[in-house]
Amino acid sequence: MANVGLEAPEPAWICEFGSAARVEGRNPFPALDGAVNRMGAAAPFCHDPVIVTVLIVDDHPSFRASARMLLEAEGFDVVGEAGDGQSAIAAAHELRPEVVLLDVQLPDIDGFEVASRLTAALDAPAIVLVSSRDGSDFGPLVAESGARGFIAKAELSGERISALLG
Repeated sequence: MANVGLEAPEPAWICEFGSAARVEGRNPFPALDGAVNRMGAAAPFCHDPVIVTVLIVDDHPSFRASARMLLEAEGFDVVGEAGDGQSAIAAAHELRPEVVLLDVQLPDIDGFEVASRLTAALDAPAIVLVSSRDGSDFGPLVAESGARGFIAKAELSGERISALLG
């Protein structure tokens, strides 16, 4: 998607101190070039960070709702949900999410097979498998599926997903 009509992001010092701090186009605070705020991130009111789009796939509506709330609260954009493998494949092709949060145990096609099918595409989304079971229960299946990794449902967080995305 093109950013038609949007200006390029301002340097961190402009975001931190406002455009009034600019003097004849020069940084009045050269020590702050590329600076971040005290929390170690660019000023939050500046420009939104890149927002990652997510498709949540799980046969339990309560988990989908909880995961949506958690991820949206942490800055992810949940673009859709699916309750089974076939719906997940169709939704991924239609919505083109960057990440598919995919339950291992689905009623029609298991999550490993869904992951394999989705990662076979050239523009494949990153797959993050989830389950209420421990990841060690699945042996090499996670790696063989093409998924980026596994997160136990009880440990799901935006930080864990971001870590898997690199």
